[in-house]
Amino acid sequence: MDSAPLVLSPGKRPRLSDQLYSQILEQIVSGRLSEGSRLPPEKEICEMFGVSRPVVRDALLRLRSDGLVQSRQGSGTFIQRRPAKRLSDFGGMDQVPEFLRVLELRMPVESEAARLAAERRTAAQLRKIEDAHRQMERDAEAGNIPAEPDAAFHNAIAAATGNDKFLSLSRSIQSSISSFRTVASNVTRTGPRKRIVQVLSEHTMILEAIQSRETEAARIAMMFHLERARRRVTDRSEDS
Repeated sequence: MDSAPLVLSPGKRPRLSDQLYSQILEQIVSGRLSEGSRLPPEKEICEMFGVSRPVVRDALLRLRSDGLVQSRQGSGTFIQRRPAKRLSDFGGMDQVPEFLRVLELRMPVESEAARLAAERRTAAQLRKIEDAHRQMERDAEAGNIPAEPDAAFHNAIAAATGNDKFLSLSRSIQSSISSFRTVASNVTRTGPRKRIVQVLSEHTMILEAIQSRETEAARIAMMFHLERARRRVTDRSEDS
């Protein structure tokens, strides 16, 4: 089997493996690299892009961990699935690596925050979480879930832990992904209605667990939500 053509253009280099990841991802999304096609060998990618093998291996490792490519012993690396094309329509390609790295941080931190919020939240803190959720419900009825109430929901949960370090970290996280949140919001807005319903349902599960002080359910609901957020970025079947 011939390898699929891989067109790479070295531009600004905040991190070479991120740039390589983004450009491979863009070509998967566009269809230039189709599902089932084989990537060029590592050595060839190194030569095409002018980078070292560790850079290529880091990019491929993260593409594998995100379920976008699959390595087959003795055969090479193959495209496994393709994200929704709308991701590139809204210019989110170069932000995907950073967003997914931040998600890795968010999963343990925010799931623990949800657990602690269920245990420690005051009535006033719960009202702030509920207020953010109500705004998300109103926005969902209008056909979208904008970035602002989503960020407010997660920050309110962090505040309800009673530990100001969680809130500081949450605010930093929300700020660092604000641009991609706008991209994700546009992807959700222009996608099938069930996507909006699913996003809102995930937040409702988190809220209900915190309301009823079910600590483990809150932790699991948050972890489930963040895992689904990752899949909504990397898997177009989430829109089917």
